[in-house]
Amino acid sequence: MEKKSPHSKQVHVRTGITLVLLTFVLINLLLYFYLDHHFSPWHSSGDPDLCPVGSFKMGSMETCLPLLSCEAMRKEVRRLKLVGEGAVKKVYLGEWKERKVAVSQLTSMELQDDFLHGLEMLKALQSKHVVTLLGYCEENFTILTEYHPLGSLKDLEEKFNLPRFRSFNTWPNRLRLAVDYAAIINYLHNSPLGTLVMCDSSDLDKVLSQYLLTLDFRIVANDLDALPLVSREKGQLVKCGHRQLWGEFVAPEQRWPRGEDMEFDDEHMPPYDEKTDIWKIPDVCDYLLGHGEGSDIIRLHLFEIHKECKKRNPAERPSAQTVLNTYKHLLMSLLKDSAAPEVRDML
Repeated sequence: MEKKSPHSKQVHVRTGITLVLLTFVLINLLLYFYLDHHFSPWHSSGDPDLCPVGSFKMGSMETCLPLLSCEAMRKEVRRLKLVGEGAVKKVYLGEWKERKVAVSQLTSMELQDDFLHGLEMLKALQSKHVVTLLGYCEENFTILTEYHPLGSLKDLEEKFNLPRFRSFNTWPNRLRLAVDYAAIINYLHNSPLGTLVMCDSSDLDKVLSQYLLTLDFRIVANDLDALPLVSREKGQLVKCGHRQLWGEFVAPEQRWPRGEDMEFDDEHMPPYDEKTDIWKIPDVCDYLLGHGEGSDIIRLHLFEIHKECKKRNPAERPSAQTVLNTYKHLLMSLLKDSAAPEVRDML
């Protein structure tokens, strides 16, 4: 029987190592381009999956349909049950052509301006970062959107503990949620309308209620009723409401600056900019990471950027884009490191 020479064996080993390394490099390049493509704030405008203005598609739909009109909603949408209620609107689970949908209804005519502002934001900001708008009727103050059965980001641990979703409870998926959140804030700060501030964010629970969790464990913004515009060119800053805000969750510039000796007066409360959103990112990220395996290592890696986010001077805080880039880089780096030992073993 013919014996293979040592040189031939070495060639086969080197070829195998080369293929492994090339595969490893290719995986990392694909991961880089995926993250860069998926989390770019301007990607949505050229997204082939995004329908033209005034139309929609959801789930397995292959073609875009016109937004449902008042008449179509009256004839084709059936309300099933109340699933949520806030200050501005009630939300019902509905059904349209055997698909589950969310029907939002104004709660009080006194809040119609907030409701209509939220509708205009939904129409203008349609993208992968925002829940899909299916139709609306201004006559009876109704909005139809895609239904996400997992609901808001509240009670995230309970959702991860559901038998169907336990496999999602990993540090990469947790960090991807944080990346999603930072990407949404970045999109709002660089939106087609300008720099928008997420004002419905006076505490953590309030923030979590503004976003929905999809069945593939991604985040989309849902409640856009309070998104005032910052315009530095026009010297236009914002104030989130006309009441005094308290607590460490809100940014320092959102708190009454004249101490307890002077009663709060909205006319003397200084306005602020979008950096209030940056202050809150570390707290939201901390919630999303949870306390599972790997979460403490991620927190350690994010310590410096989160320290920057908590600077008392808003001007010294990083932009949402900088935070997003840091999160993306960390995700890529940790995924690469987790794969590297397997490659080293092959060598």
